Amino acid sequence: MRIELNRSSQVPLARQIYRALSDRILSGYFAKGTRLPSVRQLTRMLQVSPVTVSHALDLLEADKLITRVQGKGTFVYEAGEVEVKKEVSNSPLQFPDYLHRSQAKHYSEKPVAINFSLSAVAADLLPTRELAESLRHLAQYYPEVLAQYGEIQGDLELRQALSSYLMNEQIAVSPQEILVTNGSQQGIDLVARSFIGPGDVVVTEEPTYAAAIDVFRSRGATILSVPMDEEGMRIDRLTALTDEVTPKLIYTVPSFQSPTGKVMSLRRRKQLLGLAEDLNCLVLEDDPWSEIYYDETPPPHIKSMDHSGHVIYLKGLSKMLSPGCRIGFLIASVSILNRLITAKTNADLGNPLLNQKVILPIFQSRQITPLLKQLRAALKQRRDLAIKLLKQHAPQGVRWIIPRGGFNLWLTLPPQANTIELLDEAERHHLTFLPGSACYPNEVEWNHLRISFSQVSEEQLRTGLVELCSAIASYLAAAGSRKGTTPLF
Repeated sequence: MRIELNRSSQVPLARQIYRALSDRILSGYFAKGTRLPSVRQLTRMLQVSPVTVSHALDLLEADKLITRVQGKGTFVYEAGEVEVKKEVSNSPLQFPDYLHRSQAKHYSEKPVAINFSLSAVAADLLPTRELAESLRHLAQYYPEVLAQYGEIQGDLELRQALSSYLMNEQIAVSPQEILVTNGSQQGIDLVARSFIGPGDVVVTEEPTYAAAIDVFRSRGATILSVPMDEEGMRIDRLTALTDEVTPKLIYTVPSFQSPTGKVMSLRRRKQLLGLAEDLNCLVLEDDPWSEIYYDETPPPHIKSMDHSGHVIYLKGLSKMLSPGCRIGFLIASVSILNRLITAKTNADLGNPLLNQKVILPIFQSRQITPLLKQLRAALKQRRDLAIKLLKQHAPQGVRWIIPRGGFNLWLTLPPQANTIELLDEAERHHLTFLPGSACYPNEVEWNHLRISFSQVSEEQLRTGLVELCSAIASYLAAAGSRKGTTPLF
């Protein structure tokens, strides 16, 4: 374990220690029952005072992430309820690392019957036949593709096709301003590698995409978060924040935000762009699924209004077309993109050419338009079914946001609930979800959860949501009983 503290940050050292340890606990890096280093060990390791370490442990204990046992030490979660494992140490085989949380990975790979945690599309809704035919055609007529490296910036034919596709999105961009990536996650990483370093301030929505938090933290950034309302990120709160600090980057998912599904209004998008220009900071506009709308198209992309080059637009295609091909792309002004290409060169020397050529016909033939229309219709049906089931079976006190697009539902339980604890109950019902705590970079709210309705069949959705509501009801009743009060609902 290696914890890097930023002693010039406005975030107190105790809070930084709390975040570092809580990230590792929530991700499963520290298993339940693990004995943590003592106050004396942490004091020496981090070169801080015992008072600072004790305050960080107080915060962890208040969040029920650790238990202190007199005469035995400090343990992850309730030591009395789990097998006590070996102490965290710095033995030669436990090499120090810079990993933080990777919570999305931890919660999406649980071996359960019904997986509501993975934000993806069921295989039967994806154009697998079209992709298979494209692959067969390449193998038969262009086998040399298997023996060629692609351009580091991405296959030129694909970039040309993407440039034409983006005209429909009101983004006028040349192929020279596009960089093909291994999915959107690599895009976030490339931006962070290129422009974010220790002590830089990154602003996100609250809550936000969990894996983006990991990337920015790994670069040593100070992450500050801004709450949202029905119009998305509150620009008034962002403006007040920038009176105290100047962010290097503002990260936003404006269309069907991850994880809440909220949509940033056109007014707010313009305000955000104007503020970024005034501050001379970058905006990373992450767009995983703006084409998957159910009621009406979202407002124009921020990038479509960017005439000064402050916006980097990130688009993932994996979720809508082929997770197996892992294709995404970045759009930026040439001066910005050149630095991103350098980072891409250092990372992997370019995407596999085969993967790019496989999806190329879908864009060249404009198949993408009817395919997305079919996908929207199928996912809208699943969304409507999920809302109907929640209305019928959700316990009193459970609320949710009806998403106007995207793949997910954001549920809120009564304030005293903790969805980390609920996850244990859900797994006994053979299902899983993403606890909302994974999506908060700062002050964690524990009573939210995200479920994906797009990855499961309609039959699994019916069975799983009824089971989930039953698990929530059992948990809330038990939680109220433990507190010696009435149930939490």
